[in-house]
Amino acid sequence: MHHKEELCQVMRWWKEMDLISRLSYARDRVVELYFWTLGIYPPEPRHSNARIILAKTAAMISVIDDTYDTYGTIEELQVFTEAIQKWDISEMDQLPDYMKILYGAVLDLYEAFDAELSPKGRSFAVHYAREAMKELVKCYYVEAKWFTEGYLPSSFDEYMSNAMTTAATDAAVVTSFISSAIAKIEVFDWLLAKPKILQVVNLIVRVIDDIATYELENGRGQVTIGIDCYKKEHGVSTQVALKHFNEIAENSWKDLNDGLMDNRVSKEILVQVFNFAKLMDVTYKHNQDGYTNPEKVLKPHILALLVHSCEI
Repeated sequence: MHHKEELCQVMRWWKEMDLISRLSYARDRVVELYFWTLGIYPPEPRHSNARIILAKTAAMISVIDDTYDTYGTIEELQVFTEAIQKWDISEMDQLPDYMKILYGAVLDLYEAFDAELSPKGRSFAVHYAREAMKELVKCYYVEAKWFTEGYLPSSFDEYMSNAMTTAATDAAVVTSFISSAIAKIEVFDWLLAKPKILQVVNLIVRVIDDIATYELENGRGQVTIGIDCYKKEHGVSTQVALKHFNEIAENSWKDLNDGLMDNRVSKEILVQVFNFAKLMDVTYKHNQDGYTNPEKVLKPHILALLVHSCEI
């Protein structure tokens, strides 16, 4: 029952902000994003606050992603990117009206996190989450600039150096720990150093997403995507490139086992990072984009867990 109560709390926050009606280009996926959090944490009520924080952050990331991907001009995105780096409410005056709404919502969200977690001595954790968001937005801008200029990275490695961040896993993983008492400052420094398990999770998330969204992004003329970079560098067909991406994902699952052997942090922390990769496997099952089109892929799971669930 507490999962339904958590979802209601997230949805109340989402409706009060009213971002979707004010930013009509953005996808409304708050239920799907809350569902994701159920795959990250154990189901106990003690993780309730962590699930709510992560769902809210993921919803905000989704709107920012849509702003960079489908709506903002490159000039607007440059100003927004600079404003996020400065993280100051006075920067709002430089933004177009629709971006003022988004910028204010982002700053308000992290201010609320800080107000809630500061009395528990976790302001430091919110700082790490804020910095991860800044880095994500910076990389979104690089991607948008590539797209606007029609630039295709000269190598797959050049693409991946930016795309590993735009997968948004770093920002989500860091945020997933901000309310957790077991995540001391050493854990955030460990994440900042990109341990093997986080690198592999990033790689899995990136290539699975690229496979599942290839047709959609290619159809709207977006050429700065990994599969096209790989095709260009190696002179191969789309089919061969897709096969290679599938092989990367498959082999990376094996590498995750090595990441789980890291003894610098607790097993609980390692498993939580690992769970982000498992979540992608569910969301993009059989190379379907279950996030953009959740009806077939995610809806049955959501109904089973949150609508038709029964007490045992």
